[in-house]
Amino acid sequence: MPRFFTEVPGGESALITGQDAVHIRRALRMKPGENLTLCDGQGTDYFCEITGFEGEDVRLKVLYHTPTACEPSVEITLYQGLPKGEKMEWILQKAVELGVSAVVPVAMARSVARLDGKEERKRARWQKIADEAAGQSGRGILPPVEPPHSWKGALERMKAAGVPVVAFYEGGGLPLAELVGRETRRLAVVVGPEGGFEPSEIEDLRALGAQVATLGPRILRCETAPLAALAVIMALTGNME
Repeated sequence: MPRFFTEVPGGESALITGQDAVHIRRALRMKPGENLTLCDGQGTDYFCEITGFEGEDVRLKVLYHTPTACEPSVEITLYQGLPKGEKMEWILQKAVELGVSAVVPVAMARSVARLDGKEERKRARWQKIADEAAGQSGRGILPPVEPPHSWKGALERMKAAGVPVVAFYEGGGLPLAELVGRETRRLAVVVGPEGGFEPSEIEDLRALGAQVATLGPRILRCETAPLAALAVIMALTGNME
């Protein structure tokens, strides 16, 4: 069933405007009497019937609403070391599909990509990619992509959030199964860029109280590691069942 994120007003009717309305009419060629799903981006799905068209807009009748069934039980914030090229776009798309709740790009010591004054333009594109992935995968929220942080800024954000932190280090660490279980509800995951972490960054994280974990004896690329970590966390917390 087609699915769209939009603000859903109270009551029994809703109106879709803009590009979503154009997509419904011209691309999907939907007609009155057909059904679609609206999501308010806060975890609630509204099952609707098309009742008619007003110009380019689509008028809907809200049949019923339910909590989004596919949101995971664990809230994960991914702190991703800035990679070069289009790797960040790939990471964002797949991380959102896997269930990440927020993404914080971080300029680390070994990041090839650097903060260059175009952060807001990049963030806007990244958010669009995340939003599209959320819609495609049936998510109940639109995971925010924050502007790139400095390393110091990322540490301050982690400290303020007060959430358990797990950093995946190519130098080894604890098995993830020792750190995450079905009872885990909130978690911050930190993954380095192409060159990995500087030893001083790992020490900063340990000083913050973070646990250092391993994803096995093989060294994973920076675009593979966060996806492997998220998939394992989702499995350990029961969100792959």
